[in-house]
Amino acid sequence: MAERRAFAQKISRTVAAEVRKQIAGQYGGSPQLFKNLNAGTLTSNTVPLTEAVEPVDFEEYLITHPPIVESGPLRDLIEFPPDDIEVIYTPRECRTVVQAIPEEGDTDPHVRDCVRSYTEDWAIVNRKYHKLGTGFNPNSLDKQKERQKGLPKQVFEADELPDSSGYQDDQDDLKRRSMSIDDTPRGSWACSIFDLKNSLPDSLLPHLLDRAPNEEIDRHNEDQRKTNRHRELFALHPALDEEDPIERHCVPDVPKEHFGQRLLVKCLSLKFEIEIEPIFASLALYDVKEKKKISENFFFDLNSEQTKAMLRPHIQTAAISTLARSAIFSITYPSQDVFLVIKLEKVLQQGDIGECAEPYMVFKESDANKNKEKLEKLRSQSEQFCQRLGRYRMPFAWTAIHLMNIVNSAGSLERDTELEMSLSERKGSWSERRNSSIMGRRSLERTTSGDESCSLTGFRPATLTITNFFKQEGDRLSDEDLYKFLADMRRPSSVLRRLRPITAQLKLDISPAPENPHYCLTPDLLQVKPYPDSRVRPTRDILEFPARDVYVPNTTYRNLLYVNPQSLNFANRQGSARNITVKVQFMNGEDPNNAMQVIFGKSSCADFYKEAYTSVVYHNRSPDFHDEIKIKLPASLSDHHHILFTFYHVSCQQKQNTLLETPVGYTWIPMLQNGRLRTGHFCLPVSLEKPPQSYSVLSPDVPLPGMKWVDNHRGVFNVEVVAVSTIHTQDQYLDKFFALVHALDEHMFPVRIGDMRIMENNLETELKSSIAALNSSQLEPVVRFLHLLLDKLVLLVVRPPVIAGQIVNLGQSSFEVMAAIVNRLHKYLDTSQDMHGRNSLLSSYIHYVFRLPSTDPNSPSPDVKSTSTGPGGLGGSVHYATMARSAVRPASLNLNRSRSLSNSNPDISGTPTSPDDEVRAIIGSKLFHEELALQWVVSSGSVREGALQQAWFFFELMVKSIIHHLYFAERLESPRKNRFPERFMDDITALVSTIAGDIVSRFQKDLELVERLNTSLAFFLNDLLSVMDRGFVFTLIKAYWKQVSTKVYALQNPTLESLRLDFLRIVCSHEHYVTLNLPCSLLTPPASPSPSVSSATSQSSGFSTHVQDQKIANMFELSVPFREQHFMAGLVLSELSVILDPDNEGMFGLHKKVVSVVHNLLSSHDSDPRYADSEVKARVAMLYLPLIGIVMETLPQLHDFTESLNQWGRSGGVQGTTVCSNGDDAEAEGNNMINQTVAMAIAGTTTTSPMSRPSSFLLNSQANRQHGSFSAESSRSLLICLLWVLKNADELVLQKWFTDLSVSQLNRLLDLLYLCVSCFEYKAHVVFTMQGKKAFERMNSLTFKKSKDMKAKLEEAILGSIGARQEMVRRSRGQLERSPSGSAFGSQENLRWRKDMTHWRQNSERLDKSHRSHRTRAELEHEALIDGNLATEANLIILDTLEIIVQTVSVTESKESILGGVLKVLLHSMACNQSALYLQHCFATQRALVSKFPELLFEEETEQCADLCLRLLRSCSSSISTIRAHASASLYLLMRQNFEIGNNFARVKMQVTMSLSSLVGTSQNFNEEFLRRSLKTILTYAEEDLELRETTFPDQVQDLVFNLHMILSDTVKMKEHQEDPEMLIDLMYRYCTKLMNVQENQF
Repeated sequence: MAERRAFAQKISRTVAAEVRKQIAGQYGGSPQLFKNLNAGTLTSNTVPLTEAVEPVDFEEYLITHPPIVESGPLRDLIEFPPDDIEVIYTPRECRTVVQAIPEEGDTDPHVRDCVRSYTEDWAIVNRKYHKLGTGFNPNSLDKQKERQKGLPKQVFEADELPDSSGYQDDQDDLKRRSMSIDDTPRGSWACSIFDLKNSLPDSLLPHLLDRAPNEEIDRHNEDQRKTNRHRELFALHPALDEEDPIERHCVPDVPKEHFGQRLLVKCLSLKFEIEIEPIFASLALYDVKEKKKISENFFFDLNSEQTKAMLRPHIQTAAISTLARSAIFSITYPSQDVFLVIKLEKVLQQGDIGECAEPYMVFKESDANKNKEKLEKLRSQSEQFCQRLGRYRMPFAWTAIHLMNIVNSAGSLERDTELEMSLSERKGSWSERRNSSIMGRRSLERTTSGDESCSLTGFRPATLTITNFFKQEGDRLSDEDLYKFLADMRRPSSVLRRLRPITAQLKLDISPAPENPHYCLTPDLLQVKPYPDSRVRPTRDILEFPARDVYVPNTTYRNLLYVNPQSLNFANRQGSARNITVKVQFMNGEDPNNAMQVIFGKSSCADFYKEAYTSVVYHNRSPDFHDEIKIKLPASLSDHHHILFTFYHVSCQQKQNTLLETPVGYTWIPMLQNGRLRTGHFCLPVSLEKPPQSYSVLSPDVPLPGMKWVDNHRGVFNVEVVAVSTIHTQDQYLDKFFALVHALDEHMFPVRIGDMRIMENNLETELKSSIAALNSSQLEPVVRFLHLLLDKLVLLVVRPPVIAGQIVNLGQSSFEVMAAIVNRLHKYLDTSQDMHGRNSLLSSYIHYVFRLPSTDPNSPSPDVKSTSTGPGGLGGSVHYATMARSAVRPASLNLNRSRSLSNSNPDISGTPTSPDDEVRAIIGSKLFHEELALQWVVSSGSVREGALQQAWFFFELMVKSIIHHLYFAERLESPRKNRFPERFMDDITALVSTIAGDIVSRFQKDLELVERLNTSLAFFLNDLLSVMDRGFVFTLIKAYWKQVSTKVYALQNPTLESLRLDFLRIVCSHEHYVTLNLPCSLLTPPASPSPSVSSATSQSSGFSTHVQDQKIANMFELSVPFREQHFMAGLVLSELSVILDPDNEGMFGLHKKVVSVVHNLLSSHDSDPRYADSEVKARVAMLYLPLIGIVMETLPQLHDFTESLNQWGRSGGVQGTTVCSNGDDAEAEGNNMINQTVAMAIAGTTTTSPMSRPSSFLLNSQANRQHGSFSAESSRSLLICLLWVLKNADELVLQKWFTDLSVSQLNRLLDLLYLCVSCFEYKAHVVFTMQGKKAFERMNSLTFKKSKDMKAKLEEAILGSIGARQEMVRRSRGQLERSPSGSAFGSQENLRWRKDMTHWRQNSERLDKSHRSHRTRAELEHEALIDGNLATEANLIILDTLEIIVQTVSVTESKESILGGVLKVLLHSMACNQSALYLQHCFATQRALVSKFPELLFEEETEQCADLCLRLLRSCSSSISTIRAHASASLYLLMRQNFEIGNNFARVKMQVTMSLSSLVGTSQNFNEEFLRRSLKTILTYAEEDLELRETTFPDQVQDLVFNLHMILSDTVKMKEHQEDPEMLIDLMYRYCTKLMNVQENQF
């Protein structure tokens, strides 16, 4: 506590409130610094900071102020680079080796559009420098690490200290070297001198004693300081912890094909007890809960070559694609309800399934020899059936695997897992044999818990052996039956377990699919990259039928049809029809030869067939089917395409005169109905006769005359047809819209749509109603065809169709439906949104897909800017008008045709033939962005609301359209003022104004919408700055500002202010933010102001309060000229100033936010390669000069870092008292022998010692803090920003400004620097080795115990004159002796302190341990490296600034008070933990200061002289030699200068001696050897100082040094004799006598 009192005593008697009043008086008491300072010179047109000024006309300014520099980095600051924006056409990445396109070419316009949409290049707008703006360039950890490479390690004494072993060695070394101590009489003078003479000095500083002019010394010091400095201050400062900065703008994901979680299944082997015939297998996934098959079938064949040979007559050579034995399944919605179902089939034979399966159940492999004959007989029967019936199959057996059981079990087992799946009686549930039944139970419980744990991505690969199959029941083949079985399998008492199984062994490998599997074929049999060799057995990608809708736009051409015959009822059919198979064919005409080879083969066969047969159920007139027939649909379908079903009776027995197959019925499904694909469930009647001619265009439901039907034309055949197509939308509304658009394209009337025939005269109403009806379409197909749909809507806006000679304007209808679609996506797909509420599907559409339609109808894909395929149109057509507003046709329309993408040459080649052509020849096309802005401005009601909800979408579309237009019209180089018609500019102004109005009026009611709207608007204006007249965009920003300001000050609402900060932050994240602020504008001073002029003016009046150079004042204040020229920086700094204003209490919560805006900008400039040049950085820093004044204003509210240091127990103390991490003096007092009070008593001084830190920081006393103070984090951020400006600003400009400041303002600046020193002080990072730590702790605890009694006795002896004190010490001793802990602290006051301090120690250590356990040694070392460099750089910047201040004031009259302040800051910095590098510069500055103003130290600031002596002496005992060398030099010069003033250096002698006594008394890790070296160094200087050799100076120095050395030696002795009380008392006495002699001598 005494320390704190000492600290308080230092503070001058002025009360903080008075100071504040005084300063407020000088600063004009307003939130803007110096507002009244130049009241005389400022005109009356001031604009308050709360309002935006009229911005500069940017484009005009650039024209009227041509750049002075021709080229180079400074020139680049003046204007955006010429290659700022480009439109790039990037070929889209194709997953397959060959692109998926229809084989028959693009006949149908819709197919052509779809294929174009799936294959054209991405049209990407690239803002080349965008990545340098703050939006893309966050100061992330990785980036910080990158910037921190190659930092030197700064050496800190605090880090060196706790290595006790090293310290011990030094001590032993010292004992060895001074053996003679014991030979001579103990502690004699001679011994001491001998010891000193034997010491080694540190190296001497060259030229220290030379007399050089002050200017030269300053110049030399500056050069030294400026070399090897770290360029980027913010690279050393931890990035602000912001979740996601508001301006972050991520590039959307590239649209790509959708896959769920992917699972690789490898089929290894299938073995039965007997091997008599080929068996065919298929795999598929089923979801029991959704009752849905969720994948297509994967057919595989594991038969031996010998067995396959039985089928030779029926099988052509097998295509390699059908030999696959591994497959990749995709599961979008994994759940506990997914089963992998395996079905087996065999060749059809006589007898039902039961009979055919019997041998497999009866015979065992082990009995093969016993049953040899029977097996031979079976085999020969099988051979006969294969010969005759090889093309037909029959169902045989099936089994299922509960997928999640496998995944979860495999996940829980250590290595690659082998699981056996079985269904034996003994087992309690259908689970893995490896694990106990508990596992089974757990899996079953888990199955009911929903989808939480269902992930297929990270489980370990498992090998499964399936041993049991169930015989297929002939009457239970349907999917419904299968779902019942699967549900039953999950019950513990499964019915299936009672069935007799077919024993077999199927081995499967199940694992997560690799990222890029080799040799993979898509469901369409295309090879997926990489596919190194076509002869290798492939893996099949299995198509997923997702359990629920998946919302992903189509990106590849796919056109597949799945036909699933389900059941047939021939019960009422006369005649023989029992072994029934259905032959399925896809026909493109009625002739049998019209069957198309488009049906996919299964396994070990050809790729494609013309027909497929369903499997046969023996002797069943009403069979169920479980076949899946996969068809590759032709791209363009006609009315003649149909599926033909022919039903056959197959005779299994070979009888004479009987055919193998007899047709017993026919039916069909026409593929198109009214131009739309027919899919779904059908219940079809079956005809007994071949259908008549032209049947295919009619449905079998139509009763054709003269035809015979089974069961009186009732529906007897159930079949399901499913299409997986990226051509057919399967949505009536979309189909109608696309059909009408293509009808316009083809210009073919009448159009048949559904049952309607649409004539040209009612096309317009139909088109408009079909656009409106798009709202009724299903969301899933809308998303699948999103790209094409939006493209078509854009096309209708840009090129209104000509119908019957009239132009039909569809802008409004298209805009309305776009808004509706975008909102539907936003509402239902809210999971795929970024932080700004942008739906990812829509943002990728804009970023990659959207482009302006190609305008020349004759070249749908002109060759543009050397891209291979060119931008392509959106399906350009002849029958569109090509420009509505001919009045404002831009002048540059006559471009070469291949280039013009948005304004075609209207003089279309060829002679106009029809009236339509003539209309088109006269009119050009609309520009999409102009039309969009117009529609938005005129919209109202729900349409306007819809557009507002998703404003970002329309804004981004508009910007991309603008850029495309400018790029392809080659107008990106044209002057910005004439790029756009005035009408468009008016629309934009109206739009921004109304949206700002919405933000202001609705923020209390609908904050979420307003936040989205606010960021969208900000991003839009940010984008416009890249392409439009920048002065115009500034006026838009000002319009927004004005609306918000009016409301903010009416309501005083921080929410609105916070929105404005977000807006500002986004607008300022522009990559050319610096250029936009005109950093080279004329506010700057003349190129090189001669310092003499400024100093001459200022000399006359101390500090000139009238401003000698208005320009300089304008640069440092938020004056109107500053805010006009540097418009955006002006807004940022005005916001900062207004929000930090102490009177603005409502905004207190926004401090951190506004500071982070500035911090973020500066950090970004700091790392920007464009501003690496120091001259350029100075220009950038100029935009932030008013920040210095703003921070000075906030000084009273800043967090007091000087206090926090004291709380860490540095009780104003000395640098050397660092223990562990943040030294604490109280501990030092406890550990050491002489506490400070005692030492002071010995030295004969009171406790107002120079030990406490000087504090000029009086404005900050906690008691009368103004308003709310800032958090430490905000204060630190603000101060690092201040240091950045001081580091990078032009020194001459700073110097001129300092000249204009009043004394109190300069003092305030010094207070600020004082605070900065504390704020960026290095906190010692001791990375202990465990051994070292233990040794250190052990040493401390020993010292504690030994010195307990001694200490108490000595204190009594020294302080014994006061009875009460004596009594108190005795009482406390008594207590201590009684206390079980027996700790050794002197007084109760100390005890209280100690409790508190040890409490802190434990906490910090506990914290440290837990913290450390999470961080590696390397991380801690890296952190120490960065902290050390930050502390060094921050202090060097402060030192640079002090030097500038000294140069500024050295010629003025009132320099004393300022120089005193400079000295205070210097001394304060010496008192903190500093690196060796900083200290050597600091001592150099201190030497220069003393040499320039010796009287300052020796006459005015005597207290500071004492303080300086202490600091120097402390550094003289440093363990680091460079610090000692510089400290010794400084101390020597101090004596020398003191001597030169009056032939004596009594003051320094006295102060040094007192300092030594207090230092020895208080510093725990004090090392005599180091101090001895420094004393020797000082002696050496005295010996080598030729100039003063003839004076008494060398002798005086020697006397002083010897005296000091004696005191030092006695201290060593005292340490050695701690155990010997008599000896200790003896030494103490001598010690005190010596001190008294020294003091008497001084006086």
